[in-house]
Amino acid sequence: MHAEAAAPEAARTILLLSNPIHTDIALPATPDVLKEFGFVSQGGLELDYSGVQWVIFGWGSRRFYVETPRWADLKPGPVVAALTLDSSVMHVARAGYIDAEAPEVRSLTLSADGFRKMVEAIRQDFAPGADGSRKAIEDVSYTAHDAFFPAKGTFNALNGCNTWTARMLRQAGLTTGWWTPLPQGLIWSIELHN
Repeated sequence: MHAEAAAPEAARTILLLSNPIHTDIALPATPDVLKEFGFVSQGGLELDYSGVQWVIFGWGSRRFYVETPRWADLKPGPVVAALTLDSSVMHVARAGYIDAEAPEVRSLTLSADGFRKMVEAIRQDFAPGADGSRKAIEDVSYTAHDAFFPAKGTFNALNGCNTWTARMLRQAGLTTGWWTPLPQGLIWSIELHN
């Protein structure tokens, strides 16, 4: 009697979401993703929520992210903090259907191993509190479907949200430009190298 060969794990699809200055990574809200990010549910944003198809992650400047929910809220203080040195946060949002054909969305296919590595890299960038738990920052969100968590690292003009996204994509096995401060540069590098 011989053992059957294990079937290869299936590739996984993620979404890269962009606007003129920022990128986010959307992971499918599958049971394995919900389990890996269970601390988000325990820490203030329930991810196993009716209608959720995607969990969106973005890393960025605490002051800019928190104090600028809309372009109309843009003020000099958060911009200066983001360009110099600021603490960082992880923005997590739950989303339903996202049109993968929309101009601001890129669908990317990762190997099963690459997907696991990306999930772990994102998990590792959440900063634990003094008690070791990872909890949402109280009273800070844009809607009822998102939350901000303390994150590891310092945000500045050279180490920004898009360079974080590029680093996560490289963890997953994709090739990106070395320094991608703007979304369009990141998108071009992904299209060129992958």
